[in-house]
Amino acid sequence: MMKKLLISIPLALLLITTSVWGTLALYFGDSETGLLQICLASAFGLFSFVALIGLLRSRWRYRWLFGHMAVFMLVLLWWLNISPSNDRDWQADVSKLPFATIDGNKVTMHNIRNFDYRSEFDYTPAYYDKTFDIDKLNGVDLFAFYWMGPAIAHTILSFDFADQGSLAVSIETRKQNNEEYSTIKGFFRQYELIYIVADERDVIRLRTNYRHNPPEDGYLYKGLGSQVNAQRLFLEYVKQINELHDKPTFYNTLLDNCTIAIWFRTMVNNEHLPFSWKILVSGYLPEYLYESKRIEQQKSFAELQQQAHINQRAQAADKSADFSKQIRASSPIEQEPK
Repeated sequence: MMKKLLISIPLALLLITTSVWGTLALYFGDSETGLLQICLASAFGLFSFVALIGLLRSRWRYRWLFGHMAVFMLVLLWWLNISPSNDRDWQADVSKLPFATIDGNKVTMHNIRNFDYRSEFDYTPAYYDKTFDIDKLNGVDLFAFYWMGPAIAHTILSFDFADQGSLAVSIETRKQNNEEYSTIKGFFRQYELIYIVADERDVIRLRTNYRHNPPEDGYLYKGLGSQVNAQRLFLEYVKQINELHDKPTFYNTLLDNCTIAIWFRTMVNNEHLPFSWKILVSGYLPEYLYESKRIEQQKSFAELQQQAHINQRAQAADKSADFSKQIRASSPIEQEPK
C-alpha cells in the first residue's frame, strides 16, 4: 500500500501540473480567448480531472496517465507551433519597431520614440532618427521602477553618449489594441517582445510623471563598467533590436522579460554578472549590482537608493530640453571605470 502511495503522489503532481498548464494554454489560445478556446480548455480540464480520479482510484491508473499525457502532448505540439508576428493591430505606443543601421563606428537608430504626453494614455506620437558615435559611449545607467513593493521592478538601461545625449531602451510586451498585460498570460505566447528605443523624456518621464494607476517610483543608478564593455553591450542591443525588426519573438514572464533579457545581453562581456535569484526577482537587481561593486560604493546601499530616487527631479524637469541632465543632478557620483 505504501509503495503504491509513493508512486501515485509524484504521478498525481505531474498530472495536476500538466493539466493546469494545458488548460491555461488552450484557454488563452493564439493571442485571444474565444468560444472555441473556452470549450477546448473546459474539455481538457474535465478530462484531466477524470484522469486524476482514475490515477488515484482505478486499477487502470497507468492507462489513465498515458491517455492524459498523450492528449497533453497534442496540446503542447499545438502550442509550440503558435508563431509570433509583427503584423497585428498594435497599440499606438508600440506600433513602430526601432531598427539601426551601422556605418563603421556610427550607429543610426531609427524610430526613437519621443511622445508628447498630456496623460498616460493621451499623447501625441513622435519619432526621430539619430546617429550616435560608438567612441563617445561613456557608460550605461540603470533605471528601476517600482509599483507593487520592493520585489518587482521594471528595469531600463540608458546608454550615455556624452554630448550626444542618452538613449534609453525599455524591454516590454508589444500589446495589441484593447489588450492589457497579465503576468499569467506572459507564460503562454500571448505577447510579442519589443525593445522600445526612446528619448528619456519619453520612456522615463512617462513613468515618473504620468503613471498614476498605480504610481511608480523611479531610481537611477550610474554604472561603473568600462567603456569597452558598454560599447559591446550597446552593439549587442543593436543586434537584438534589428533581429526583432526582421523576425519577431515572444515575450516570456520568466525567461525573456525586462531583466532576464538584460542579463542575457550582458553575456557578451566576459565580466558579466553571475546569475542570481536577485535577477529573477527584479526589484533586488540594484542591490545585487551594489553587492557586486557595479555601482557606486562610497555610501551604504540604503543611502544610495535614497539619493537615486528621481521622481521629484523628473516632475520638476518635465518637458525641459535638459530633462536627462536634471534627473542626474543628484545621481550617484561618477567614478573612474573599472
